[in-house]
Amino acid sequence: MLNIVRTNSEHQDFIALTKVLDRYLKVADGNEHDFYNQFNNLDALKHTIVVYKNNITFGCGAFKGFEKDTIEIKRMFTLHEFRGKGIAFKVLTTLENWAIELGFKYSVLETGTRQKEAVAFYKKCEYNIIANYGQYKNMENSLCFKKMLFLSK
Repeated sequence: MLNIVRTNSEHQDFIALTKVLDRYLKVADGNEHDFYNQFNNLDALKHTIVVYKNNITFGCGAFKGFEKDTIEIKRMFTLHEFRGKGIAFKVLTTLENWAIELGFKYSVLETGTRQKEAVAFYKKCEYNIIANYGQYKNMENSLCFKKMLFLSK
């Protein structure tokens, strides 16, 4: 059985997983990594989750306020050997439900065009491609999404 813990960015297991994520993104983002990495600061994240099974940490995600009624999903990650088991879906729906509890109505996120699995995942989760926002506006390797939030079971 999965154990999903709501926490913040000071949680040691969340920090450890995001370090693995950063190593992956350094390769995936190539020469654009420094640009993207500047927007992945953990200190702004007050709403994070960590996923465990049998005391093994293997997934995480977070959100932060984006606009008055909108959150931005950040730091979504599942260890490679645990992918394809529905973990990312549980992480995302847990984050979305938490945001709804706090009164948010929309979710936005950015992922890289090179992260084909992530792009397919967000489309499957009913996120719609939107014009690149904010710091990603002129980044041709960025792909931004938005979704109206509904309470999931």
